[in-house]
Formats: sequence, structure tokens, C-alpha cells
Amino acid sequence: MLNYRLIYKILGSLQFLLGVLLLGCSLIAFYYHEDDGIAFLISSVFTFSCGFVLKYMGRDADNNLSRRDAFLLVTVTWLVFSLFGMLPFIISGYIPNLTDAFFETMSGFSTTGATILDDVEWLPHATLFWRTQTQWIGGLGIVFFTIAILPSMVGSGSVKVFAAEATGPLRSKMHPRLSTMAKWIWTIYLSLTVACIISFYAAGMTVFDSINYAMTTTATGGFSTHNDSTAYFQSPTIEYIGIVFQFLAGINFMMLYVSIFRLKPMNLLKSSEFKLYIFIILICTLWIGYLLMTRNGYGLERAFRSALFQVVSFITTTGLFNDDAAMWPHITWVILGCLMFVGACSGSTTGGFKCVRLVMVLKVLRNEFHKLLHPNAVFPVKINGVPVPRSQLSTLLAFFAIFTLMVLFTATLMIASDIDNTNAITIALSCISNVGPTLGTQIGPEMSWSELPDHVKWLCSFLMLVGRLEIMSVLVLFTRAFWRDN
Repeated sequence: MLNYRLIYKILGSLQFLLGVLLLGCSLIAFYYHEDDGIAFLISSVFTFSCGFVLKYMGRDADNNLSRRDAFLLVTVTWLVFSLFGMLPFIISGYIPNLTDAFFETMSGFSTTGATILDDVEWLPHATLFWRTQTQWIGGLGIVFFTIAILPSMVGSGSVKVFAAEATGPLRSKMHPRLSTMAKWIWTIYLSLTVACIISFYAAGMTVFDSINYAMTTTATGGFSTHNDSTAYFQSPTIEYIGIVFQFLAGINFMMLYVSIFRLKPMNLLKSSEFKLYIFIILICTLWIGYLLMTRNGYGLERAFRSALFQVVSFITTTGLFNDDAAMWPHITWVILGCLMFVGACSGSTTGGFKCVRLVMVLKVLRNEFHKLLHPNAVFPVKINGVPVPRSQLSTLLAFFAIFTLMVLFTATLMIASDIDNTNAITIALSCISNVGPTLGTQIGPEMSWSELPDHVKWLCSFLMLVGRLEIMSVLVLFTRAFWRDN
């Protein structure tokens, strides 16, 4: 039986956290003397009130969190945060439509970066900061964040919560205590963010812009404070800084910890996933750069910078842009679309299929060819010298199948809603991979998603949630077996 009392108790504690974040935004609004301060204050008070109610409903709950409880808790947490997180948009009137407000908030927490706002520059500072903050909190996971700061809240179920929310098929542990590991990972995340803030500020950004762009870059989210994203600054230095920190945020954070804090950089270079990550970026950058020079007339430096920025942005599912890729040769759309699908490393803030899964697929294919020649031989699949259990390979096949089917099914529904084929496919792929921009002519990197029908926006919101929680954690709730008491 599901432990609803414990779920209520944890949700109540998370509501307090959300209330504090909303209250902080109200202080920003009052500092800038802007009109959205009351909206954030009302949202904060309402969120705190609901948190008290949930805590009361979860009184006397034990800390025995089962695997089923963890899956339900994680999914409901993301839904609750999105529902309460959209309140400032609606109350302030800056996004009065319920569908649009929920879409924008889910896009933030899932670090997708798709926006229904055609002009973000007219938004007040606190609202802009709230959009960015949703991505930064959602980058490593809402519940995972609480494991780091409030380990006793989840109790013995922290490992199950981590399994339900973390990205990637292989989750190695650096420390026996998950709360300690969570603190180390958040230390890496915070260090990257601070370093990115300082770098952007030194390159010429204002304090407010540097904070916002650093948070959305390290979270690989894509929201920005300007309509033209990074292209607004017209600064190669800022673009190269963005490339560096997007690239770092796409690396497995456990590997980063070992490489930086334990001074073992060779461990990173020995990782088959990291080597594939580097290889894909290098090949795609050279290919697109060549196409931009020969077909679009770009100079060498501009072609390299534009290609590298977009390649890193798409493979890390960030969605920032320094050029309009919709104006590039169509073959580059295919390349960037493949990058949207692949994604970066597991255990990072990125979405997509993940490089480690692609490594597993390639090794399975290699073994199948070997078996044709040696049918009685046994060829284990190894990642960094460690054999992958057959159960993980079965899960890999299931994940690939459901990922592909969901993209095709939702793209078909969008085509039935009179959305052109290119946009339908890239919108579906963009949402489930948590990328943000698409590559069509109607909804490209420099345009918003406001023209989509409301029912398509709800479908996209669902895809963002499913993609952020690695599909299975959400879809398992729709199975009959999940709700059976046995």
C-alpha cells in the first residue's frame, strides 16, 4: 500500500522550500520597485499555507518510503512545483492564460527552455529571475536538492528517490551516504554557477544578466533575459564562455568531482562516455562549420564559433543560441536534430538519450556482429571495464523503444493539429529531450511557442515532464500493476 502520509509530509516540506524561493523573488521585485512583488508575496503565502496543510495531513508518518512511493513522490513533486510556480505569472497578469503559465513553468523546472513569451524584455526583474531560478533548481532535480539540504526528510528512501529522479541508466555512488554524495554534487553545481557568473560579468554582462545567464547555462536550461539570447551581446568572448560552461555542465557531475576535487583528471579521459561526448562534438562542429563556410559564406572564426556554440547547446539540451539555425542549410537541421536525440552524459543536468546509452547500443551491435562469426562465444558488454548486467540491457531496449514511439506518436498528433511535419517532429523531440528550440521555419530558435494550440501545449508539457524524469518513472504510474496493493 502506498504511504500517502509520508508523501504528504515530504510534499509539505517541499512546499516550504518553494515558498522561500517565491518570497525571495518578491524581495527582488520590491528592490526594483516593480509591480510583480505582490504577486510573488501572495503566491508565497498561499504556498506556505498549503505546505502547512500537507504537513498536518502527513503527521505521525513513518519514514518507510518504498520504491512505488518514490516514483509517485517524484512525479507529483514536479507537478506540484509547476502548478504553484505558475501562480506569480497568473496573479501578476504577465501570463494570464492558465495553459501558457503552466507550460512556461514546466519548461523552466524541466530545464527545457521553450517559451510562449514573444518578448521577454518587457518582464520585470523578479519574473525574469523566477524563470531562471526554476531552471536552476530543476537542473539536478527538485527532490535531489532536498536530499542534499534536508537528508532526514526523505530518510531511508533517499536512494529510491535518487533512482527515480537521476538521469542515466548507470548510477554509481561516490560515498555510502547518499546525502553526502548529494552535497558533493551540489557543490560542483554551485561552483560551476559561481565561476560562470564571474566569467560573464568580467566579459561585460551586468550583474543581473550574468547571474541569470550563468544559472540557465549551468542548468542547461536556455531561458534568457533578452529576446536574442546570447546573440544579444554580440560578444565572441561571452559566446566562448557559454560554450565552456555548457560543455562542463554536460559532463557527469560525479566524474567532475573526481577529476577536480580529487585531482584525478585521467579518470575523466578514460571514460568511454566522455570520449564519445568529445568525439560527437568535434565531428559535428567541423561538419557544420564547413557547411556554413561553403554555403552561407561565413568566415572561418565565425563559422567555427557558431557551429561549436550550436552543437554544444543542442547536445547539452541547453537551447541558448548565438545564430539563427533555421537559416542554415537543411542538412545542419538533421545534424542538430540527432544531437537533440543523443544528449550529453548521464548524471549531468542535460536531457536526451544520453551518451552512455549510445555507447551501450554501439557495443551491443558490435557483439552481435561477433556472434555471427562465433555463435557459441560469450561477449559481455562493458562500460569502463565494468560488465553491464543483462537487466540493464533489457531496460536500454525498452527505453529506446518507448522514447522513439512517444516522439512518433506525439508528432503524429501535432501533424493532425495542422502543424507542419518538420516542426511536429522537432517539437516532439525537443520537448522529450528537454532542449527548447526547434528547427522549423514557423517555430525556430528565435521564435516562441505561443502560436501552438492549447491542447498541443499541454501535450508538450507532459513530454517535458516525461523527458526530465527519464520516461519510465512517469509512465509506470499509468500501469495497473503500480496501483495494486500486492
